Amino acid sequence: MTTTAPGAGGRTAPVPAPGGAPAPGAAKDGPAAAATGSSPWQLARRELRRRPAVRVSLCVVLLFVLMAVTAPWLGALGGWSPEEFDKSAIDPYLGGQPLGSLGGISPEHWLGVEPVTGRDLFARVVHGAQVSLLIAFAATAIVVVTGTAAGIAAGYFGGRTDMLLSRLMDLTMSFPSLIFMIAMLSVAKDVNRIVLMTAVIGVFGWPGVARVVRGQTLSLKHREYVDAARVGGSSSWRILTRDILPGVSGPVIAYTTLLIPGMISTEAALSYLGVGVRPPTPSWGQMIAESVAFYETDPMYFVIPSTFLFLAVLAFTLLGDALRDILDPRGGRS
Repeated sequence: MTTTAPGAGGRTAPVPAPGGAPAPGAAKDGPAAAATGSSPWQLARRELRRRPAVRVSLCVVLLFVLMAVTAPWLGALGGWSPEEFDKSAIDPYLGGQPLGSLGGISPEHWLGVEPVTGRDLFARVVHGAQVSLLIAFAATAIVVVTGTAAGIAAGYFGGRTDMLLSRLMDLTMSFPSLIFMIAMLSVAKDVNRIVLMTAVIGVFGWPGVARVVRGQTLSLKHREYVDAARVGGSSSWRILTRDILPGVSGPVIAYTTLLIPGMISTEAALSYLGVGVRPPTPSWGQMIAESVAFYETDPMYFVIPSTFLFLAVLAFTLLGDALRDILDPRGGRS
């Protein structure tokens, strides 16, 4: 059943029926109207299905994640461990160059071998994916949790809390983070490099998320439903977790996906500079650094880890851009 409500100039406008179905004659606003009331995940799924390039990127991301999770089994499937030497795959009379074409690619070594050592590149690449993605995901989790908590607290409580947290954000962002990371990782010797890199990268990444969340919280804390919850006697914790946090989840999800490729690149850069993961633990950045000395005689040694790094960063970036356009369109245009 449809009722009418008085409008301007004595005209009547159709009002939706109690069941939620649109009234006859109601204007349709296209996809935006159809998406009204959808959760961020429902909206993301619906939009991602319509973008072929993003679907390909999502498949590549899932492939890399699966490769990282199953790295020990994939290495065993190839028949070599990442630290195992195969002297029969290199020519000792040619400076340890791989035997055969394309860097020693063969049924025994699917992506070839390293010069001099003869270590299997397939095993090292898949284990390098595990190290790179583990550091990237763990550092991103630290950044998102810390930044979201600080941003919500600053935006909701305001006053001295906002001033203190905002000055802390400014102070952290004023540090030359890359130089400080190199100094910290160079000084620290007998520590777990993966844990240290995760902590150091996470410490310098949270202010960006905090600023985004703070701005969203400032726009949400005076909404009617928040005021109603406050008047109804809800505690600050309940308002923050039930009303504010769901409202900022869209931009946070989009920002999180865009953070991951930056974390992968940072880990690769630190390993390339020699202050990241230590040998014999494989890392894409470390492999690229070692391959520079052989790029003329064995270019495949440089091409293979560089290609994996490029594809991982590109896939996460395209997926993050799409999620930002869907979940935070105003932030994407600014």
